[in-house]
Amino acid sequence: MILVLGATGSTGRRVTGRLRAAGHTVRAASRNGGTRFDWSEPGTWEAAVSGVSGMYLMAPDGTPVDPAFVSLAVERGVERVVLLSSSGIETMGDERLLTAERTVRDCGAAWTILRPSWFDQNFDEGFLRPAVMAGEVVIPLGDVRQAFVDAGDIAAVAVAALTEDGHAGRVYEVTGPQSLTFGEAVEIVGRAAGREVAYLGTDEDYLAAQNFSGQAMRDAKTFAALREHGDQPVSDAVLEVAGRAPKPFETYAAEAAAAGAWQE
Repeated sequence: MILVLGATGSTGRRVTGRLRAAGHTVRAASRNGGTRFDWSEPGTWEAAVSGVSGMYLMAPDGTPVDPAFVSLAVERGVERVVLLSSSGIETMGDERLLTAERTVRDCGAAWTILRPSWFDQNFDEGFLRPAVMAGEVVIPLGDVRQAFVDAGDIAAVAVAALTEDGHAGRVYEVTGPQSLTFGEAVEIVGRAAGREVAYLGTDEDYLAAQNFSGQAMRDAKTFAALREHGDQPVSDAVLEVAGRAPKPFETYAAEAAAAGAWQE
């Protein structure tokens, strides 16, 4: 049996669906569906890991991966762990995910780490959808290029790592097939959605949109580090691990629009 945490989220539900379609037994765990799991409630942990041999491990943004849970999972028989991390965490100084990666590397089970780029689905399922609907996306990355990746491609890599040999001890930078500026991505989304969507990409734009809050000031420093790091290269991880080319951003946007993602 394979445990999928965050099973109602963008990647988790896709991992769950792919595993079940391939005939694997899945325990779908989340705070609000399937098997109940909550990082803040250790009483929910035992039922999640009991009888499980593999685990898709992730925690919501801002929530740490608790080493005590990972230890419990391995003690209860988990032999393979696939962690959803993120690209650029050293550049951003993301101690939450850096600590999660160290925890997984030291857990005693076979591990694989996924470091995806920005999700395509941020624009239709995630935090950028309200901005798209309002007609203005504000991310202070200027013209720095990011290798946006489809959540379905992340799931395909995760499923391969969970079910096939040859992925233990590997760290995969999971990207789409091209690097785009945020301005280019927003233009593609707006065209697919039939909407006028502007992109504002300076620190001043971002801080003003966030009312110059303390959190915005801290976030601006992170974005500045990403700008300084420069363009993100594409990788061949999806092709190498999942055996197919990753989905182009234009295809994602067209499919999301056809599904009604940006309708009122």
